[in-house]
Amino acid sequence: MKSSKSVIKVVIATHKKYQMPDDNLYLPLHVGAEGKKDEQGKDLDLGYVKDNTGDNISGKNPSFCELTGLYWAWKNLEVDFLGLAHYRRHFSARKKGKDPFANVLNSKEAKFLLKKYKIIVPNKRKYYIETLYSHYAHTHYAEHLDVTRKIIGDKYPEYLSMYDRVLKQRYGYMFNMMIMRKDLLDSYCEWLFDILFELERRMDVQELSDFQGRFYGRVSEIIFNIWLTYQVETGVLKNTDIIEIPCIYMEKIDWKRKIVSFLKAKFMHEKYEGSF
Repeated sequence: MKSSKSVIKVVIATHKKYQMPDDNLYLPLHVGAEGKKDEQGKDLDLGYVKDNTGDNISGKNPSFCELTGLYWAWKNLEVDFLGLAHYRRHFSARKKGKDPFANVLNSKEAKFLLKKYKIIVPNKRKYYIETLYSHYAHTHYAEHLDVTRKIIGDKYPEYLSMYDRVLKQRYGYMFNMMIMRKDLLDSYCEWLFDILFELERRMDVQELSDFQGRFYGRVSEIIFNIWLTYQVETGVLKNTDIIEIPCIYMEKIDWKRKIVSFLKAKFMHEKYEGSF
């Protein structure tokens, strides 16, 4: 499986036309394609594969975000290694120039890494003054994580102590970005979507704003760390099977707005209502 002939595919979740890496490693995927129309009332066609083909949950995109892309890739692609990135956020092995697209992980680099490693993740995001739980509780709603904990206790009790430990961490692998050996991703997705579909059944989202209603994707960012740590601690994986590489942004981050919004969330209890 880990020969030079291994098939590696990284799906790029996007909801609009955007510049894409010029490399056959990548498959741009129109997420949330179900029901989308253009100005003439026809089905919106971005020129990309759509996530409402094959076995899919495209209709859940308003709340599941890029996870409809992960689900589609999991169910519909037969490859050796499978990954997920975003149209404005990509993996990078090394800096090659000023153009951010020149620095995106390419096929040669991915093949080199995946001969040695089973999973590629973005560098840990560090929160310093917050735990994963407290940061989420300040910026979103703690209930999302509390109900998730109950579901894990009901369905996967062997993960419960790991949940409690990970949620106290001040760092984590975020963004729902990864490249994994396909059998490992199959295992992860079975676990993940079983939990999220149950969370969907248990949550009342009627009073949430559209932005806050997209919490399934945010919860999955956190519980990915639970799944991954559990695989290492139970011997399914070794720490040496996992490599962290940089995550790069294709556009500038509004750091001033981001910091102000965080401080308002932490000290004034104002929840986030937009991305940065």
